[in-house]
Amino acid sequence: MTADERQTARLSKSHTEMTELLMPDDTNFFGRALGGAVLHWMDICGAIASMRFANRQCVTASMDHVDFISPIELGEVVVVQAYVFDTGRTSVDVKVDVMAEEPRTGESRDTTSSFLTFVAVDEDGTPTEVPELVCESDAEREHRDIARNQRQQQLETLLDRME
Repeated sequence: MTADERQTARLSKSHTEMTELLMPDDTNFFGRALGGAVLHWMDICGAIASMRFANRQCVTASMDHVDFISPIELGEVVVVQAYVFDTGRTSVDVKVDVMAEEPRTGESRDTTSSFLTFVAVDEDGTPTEVPELVCESDAEREHRDIARNQRQQQLETLLDRME
């Protein structure tokens, strides 16, 4: 298949939202979410977004830097949102955001976000082409551009720290 024949898919096709109730099995001794549990939920949500977009199985290739900016408390609702914001030939880049919601008040706050890369694979586990990302609305273009800019800023900040 040539580049001109490559399939396309809209950003909105990939949008995925998951919710979890933070229970004791996923907390530390302070009653807050274990970082590993949050990373697991981010990976699952990102994988679903990438598979919806690519119409194939996708495997995790990488997860960018993650900062936990606010704890998630026992009994809070965890909201994980993901969408594809860029593609390569066989890979999809996904932005994943995590919020905590207090169920009694409905108040929510950001807790973390990251950028994950997934690779589409066929039945034999061989990387295979993904559709090209298409943004048909201003809202989709804005989501794509925000994610690209945030990822670039994050990478520049990490590089600055290394110097």
